[in-house]
Amino acid sequence: MPNIGPAELIVILLVALVVFGPRKLPELGKSLGHGLREFRRSTQGLKDDLNFTAAPVAAPAAPAPVAATALAASSVAAADERSV
Repeated sequence: MPNIGPAELIVILLVALVVFGPRKLPELGKSLGHGLREFRRSTQGLKDDLNFTAAPVAAPAAPAPVAATALAASSVAAADERSV
């Protein structure tokens, strides 16, 4: 697709001026600006939501099992009884 140069842009603006008139053209530009701004906000919000849900969630650290701690303590106690 070819680029739009200054000459083509002037022709497009003159056609828009003839079709819509000098009073309606500023209103159309203003509404077009509002529409583009709202579109940009909504796409940015969608990007933020997708990035938030795609972020990996860290797993919480698991506490040490109580049974393993009790087992280790009983092993130490049994070893002490054997050595005495």
